[in-house]
Amino acid sequence: MAYRYGNRNQINLFPKSMEDYIAPDDPVRAYDAFVGALDFRDLGITLDPNKVGNSEYHPQAMLKLLVYGYSYGIRSSRKLERATHHNLSFIWLTSGLKPDHKTIAEFRRKNKEALANVLKQCAKICIKLNLIEGNTLFVDGTKIRANASIDKTWTKKKAQKALKHIDERISYILTQCDTVDEAEQGSLVTMDEELKDQKTLKSKIKGILQELKEEESFNTTDPECTSIKKGKNFYAGFNFQSTVDKKKSLVLSVDVVSENNDFNQFASQINQANHTLGKKCEIAVADCGYASTDDLEKIDNQGIKVIVPSQRQVTKKEPSLFAKERFTYQDDYYICPQGHKLTPYRLNKKNNKVYKINHKKICLSCPHYGICTTSPIGRTISRLLKEEVRQKLEAQYNEPSSQEIYKLRKEKVELPFGHIKQNLKFDSFLLRGLKGVKAEASIIGTCFDLVRMITLLGVPALVKELNAC
Repeated sequence: MAYRYGNRNQINLFPKSMEDYIAPDDPVRAYDAFVGALDFRDLGITLDPNKVGNSEYHPQAMLKLLVYGYSYGIRSSRKLERATHHNLSFIWLTSGLKPDHKTIAEFRRKNKEALANVLKQCAKICIKLNLIEGNTLFVDGTKIRANASIDKTWTKKKAQKALKHIDERISYILTQCDTVDEAEQGSLVTMDEELKDQKTLKSKIKGILQELKEEESFNTTDPECTSIKKGKNFYAGFNFQSTVDKKKSLVLSVDVVSENNDFNQFASQINQANHTLGKKCEIAVADCGYASTDDLEKIDNQGIKVIVPSQRQVTKKEPSLFAKERFTYQDDYYICPQGHKLTPYRLNKKNNKVYKINHKKICLSCPHYGICTTSPIGRTISRLLKEEVRQKLEAQYNEPSSQEIYKLRKEKVELPFGHIKQNLKFDSFLLRGLKGVKAEASIIGTCFDLVRMITLLGVPALVKELNAC
């Protein structure tokens, strides 16, 4: 079979207009139309066509560049700059503008709060296009690395150990200085410089200890990130929260928090999504990582059906012979399997009510002592002050209709994370601080929604709808 060869010297007749380089159904047209449909004043960016002074790149062109770049896994300002020179779709999108990497990075840095609002407007466009109904919402979180090293994370123990080492080093240097011969002036100069460095480091670590008075750990590169455990290792990162609508699996809202678990995130994420919707959803779903009774109650009190399993419902283990579930509760006391009463005793550190056997001798003389309990004061049981609320939520989760909805959780809420982490390779943030990472989270959430909208409607239809917005 013959080979095909290209010819760089071949004279071609290119279209006269840049517009003709891009096909009508090219996805870049959807990104162009989307940014054109945004209300920049609502984002927090003022557009002034009569602006005087030194010219700058139009914010609309800069935002197009960021959103389109993130959608194809191009996030680095230097790679975005390169794309504006060599990638035809980027050249068309920016109308031939070629901002350098410093300008791109500066725009992203200065407009963090505005970028954090992009997804909210995207979600409202989806609502207008009837792609988001807002009746059933799914919440989930994933961990994303911060732009910081775990080696720069300090704990009190690590700081105190470092201080001790520095004090020993300073003491050693001072001793050496006293014994150095006058003829070895060079050595004295070197020691003076090292002594100065050690004292500077000591002052820095003392400052870190001051910061650690109220915090468990503190990262000197990004103070707002947290330590995330993965297997036996730790890394500096953030907790990326996403709320997804049931209808078309579109992301309604995202958030980034410095917590390393999801325990107290359910209410805040659902309320944030409801604010974007402009109404209350009917059903809110999450996994057992969100099973905080106090937090779930906040949503339950709004008349929203909460479908979140407790830890014990997920494990599905049969309770042991003398587990709490084998005791009968009535009129503010428990009856053990042997018929003995446990009455209120005190509140524990978690503010749970503790019930204790009336007389410890009853337990000590019981044939099941050592199996039921080994405590010398007899058997105790801890009960949440809101135990009735937990039981109600557990019963709600067990309903057949709830089980059908919960089965959809993975395919709905994991879809955006799969696209973001696998397709776009978004496994770490570029910006630092909560404002920075929330801006990136908003852009990446918008990227997923735009890909879904293109898949659902097609480019020409989507462009038409966006132009009408």
